[in-house]
Amino acid sequence: MLSRQEFQGLFASDWSSAWRWECQGTYHEPQEQEPLRRFLAGEADDHAWFAWPKRVRAWVSTGRKIGRVRMLTDPLTDYLRFELSITPPALDAGEDIRFLHHARAAELGAPDKDFWMFDDNTVVLMTFDDHGVSGAELITDATSVRPYADWQDVATREAVPFASLT
Repeated sequence: MLSRQEFQGLFASDWSSAWRWECQGTYHEPQEQEPLRRFLAGEADDHAWFAWPKRVRAWVSTGRKIGRVRMLTDPLTDYLRFELSITPPALDAGEDIRFLHHARAAELGAPDKDFWMFDDNTVVLMTFDDHGVSGAELITDATSVRPYADWQDVATREAVPFASLT
């Protein structure tokens, strides 16, 4: 198992593509709690706290590709509504973000754990607690990685872009 810090360190490593499967209806990342509260209260958000798009822009500017498919619950959780509200800055930075409804994901046999995949040869299964990412399991064996790469292909093909949701 990787610690939260070791997991985050993977983004500083040498990779050319990174892709995430997001299947939780709610996440408890500490840096998002106040912006989430403001969102639910209907308060304006300047996204100054949201560092992710800057990171994405830097990666994309060096030729790296980054994307994700986010599973949507029906009805949407408050957290997923919040995530949808902060999707445009990441899209503008160059991240390919797509969406798959829960019912369709279930039909397709979606994994029930979030993961990141780097360069189609490294998978990081994420573990969560009430304080966000608590750890991660690193998988590098080609036979074990293959089902995750296959899911990436299916999810990316079946998911819809953000513009299709509005």
